[in-house]
Amino acid sequence: MKISVSVWVARPIADVWQGWNTPASIMVWNAASPQWHCPQSRVDLRVGGRFCHHMAARDGSTGFDFEGTFTEVTAPTGLGYVMDDGREVSVRFVAEQGGHPGGGAVRCRVPAQRRTAAGGVAEHPG
Repeated sequence: MKISVSVWVARPIADVWQGWNTPASIMVWNAASPQWHCPQSRVDLRVGGRFCHHMAARDGSTGFDFEGTFTEVTAPTGLGYVMDDGREVSVRFVAEQGGHPGGGAVRCRVPAQRRTAAGGVAEHPG
């Protein structure tokens, strides 16, 4: 099954691209909940380059590496990668007017495949 997540960021598209792809920025925003954080991040932002974001529970009880290989780098509008478990992700950055009191915003849309309970990759149109 494919899932899709969208978020609006009230910043210029160049700032959003930089924040999405710079290790120092990733370590600030990349967490699933307040109980988690990203204490380490490495990014080789080029087709064939790799990324690794270490995700860890703040209480130190567990952690894992979120890793993959870039398949598309089209600054500042598109990014594609394959996670090490085979799931494919395509991120689109779309500058749009409105969205916040200061003017424009960037919509970040992330459609991705989800992993099945058996560990495989599920497909679903849309």
